[in-house]
Amino acid sequence: MQIKIDTEFIKLDSLLKLSGIVSTGGAAKMFIQNGEVRVNGETCLMRGKKIRSGDRIEIFDEIIEVIN
Repeated sequence: MQIKIDTEFIKLDSLLKLSGIVSTGGAAKMFIQNGEVRVNGETCLMRGKKIRSGDRIEIFDEIIEVIN
């Protein structure tokens, strides 16, 4: 799935909500803190991580590609 952003970056937890994979910020926080989210192939535990165009996020079996 591709997500288009019109800003320089979006925070990881906000991106997960925007994608519809999680429904709340609390759920996003839980999945991130449990090590279930990978950013560019590496596990990310920072929910405020700045995600920019070109980044690739993996959660469950979903892949999100950020474009602008």
